[in-house]
Amino acid sequence: MARGDLTEREWERLQPLLPSRKPKTGKPNNDHRTIINGILWKLRTGAPWRDMPERYGPWSTVHSRFRRWRIAGIWDQVLAAVQAEEDAAGKVDWDVNFLDGTVIRAHQHAAGAKKGALRPRHSAGARAGSRPKSMSVRRAMASR
Repeated sequence: MARGDLTEREWERLQPLLPSRKPKTGKPNNDHRTIINGILWKLRTGAPWRDMPERYGPWSTVHSRFRRWRIAGIWDQVLAAVQAEEDAAGKVDWDVNFLDGTVIRAHQHAAGAKKGALRPRHSAGARAGSRPKSMSVRRAMASR
């Protein structure tokens, strides 16, 4: 077992929450534990999928399983089940546990509105009732 891999206790708790290793059609999946350890390695290191150590199997298999389970909602189901178990055991204080979003980064271009966004236009009535702000407008109005 490599550093950061699931312990026996963690695996025994997680295994019943995962889909069957043998799907209804097709060939059996690779070992879920090995795949999850690969996913944990990727999330822990932040390295590209292609740099995944060979002990977790082909990187494309690990990535594919991660993606398919995300789309199918498996990760959400696992989180909800673990939270429910811990809450039932009285181990969760919902007043203290929270997610800290201060480290979530956005791309630098995500900071503002889209270019060319519509801006509110002032009505002709509002323009007519207000004094012109520049000297060139005053001169143009005076020459009429």
